[in-house]
Amino acid sequence: MGLRSFIKKQFIDAIEWDWQDDDVLMWKFPMADNEIQSGASLTVRDGQVAVFINEGQIADVFTAGRYELTTETLPVMTNLRNWRMGFDSPFKSDVLFFSTRLQQGRKWGTTQPVTVRDSDFGMVRLRAFGMYSYKINDVTQFYQTITGMNDSYRAEQIEPQLRNLIVSDLASGLGQSQIPFIDLAANQGLMADEVKKALQPDFAKYGLSVESFVVENVSLPEELQKTLDKRISMGMIGDMDAYTRYQAAEAIEHAAKNEGGMAGIGAGLGVGMNMGQVMSEAMAPKAQQPQQNQQPQQAAPEAAPVDFTAKLSQLKGLLDQGLISQEDYDETKIKILTQLSQ
Repeated sequence: MGLRSFIKKQFIDAIEWDWQDDDVLMWKFPMADNEIQSGASLTVRDGQVAVFINEGQIADVFTAGRYELTTETLPVMTNLRNWRMGFDSPFKSDVLFFSTRLQQGRKWGTTQPVTVRDSDFGMVRLRAFGMYSYKINDVTQFYQTITGMNDSYRAEQIEPQLRNLIVSDLASGLGQSQIPFIDLAANQGLMADEVKKALQPDFAKYGLSVESFVVENVSLPEELQKTLDKRISMGMIGDMDAYTRYQAAEAIEHAAKNEGGMAGIGAGLGVGMNMGQVMSEAMAPKAQQPQQNQQPQQAAPEAAPVDFTAKLSQLKGLLDQGLISQEDYDETKIKILTQLSQ
């Protein structure tokens, strides 16, 4: 019994990788001082590649399948070892298994803002994050540049470097896409394609390929985001009738929160409507005044003179009550004074 155990420890007749952990990218079959005997079986599962190493150099490579180890199935080893007449005695060789399965659901993100050139805002600093997937597609390159003869190699060991590559290529990818930031939300797929294209050569240096790349979010620094929000707000205020209704509703809500009950609400509504009227009249061009009498034989009644002092007083009252901002006040005041000078 003891002799049989000793013999089993010396000669290996079956080589395989019982896959248990998807995060392991490379695993070295434990040889110790044992040797592989002629005719031993090699089993390579789907998503694996087995590599025989002879004195530190890659020899024979096996994809998925079951093999009997002979001079026919080990042509490179046979040539390196000069097994011209075949081999019957056991031999030593390191055997590495590589996982070629898709490593999916990997996260990436910018720890610091990335500076890119934008067609609308000029130079901007963006933050972004998303997901990507990759796999080993060249085991020789991966062995020579990354793993060497380690006993095992895990995804977590290389992914910090991959995330750095993503961030470094993000700026060039965004720059080449030439998509304004304000349009990125609708074009994140195109942006992701540009970044993926920029990443492929860098990943290939490690024997890897980028299988998918997704941009989930792109954001601006807070101060630039406020500028963008203001631009969007001004675009929404383009309809003065809608703006008047909005301000009236705001006045009702503001008055309801103060003392005075319904009287406060009524006052707030009146103030809100006055504010909308003042701003609407100030911003409306003279050419758009309604023509009530179209009959040529009747002369149009003379328009009543505009009381600019009253309008300015109303506008100042709105500012003092906090119902409009200083910016709204200044802008409307300029428009009223411009009408006065015409």
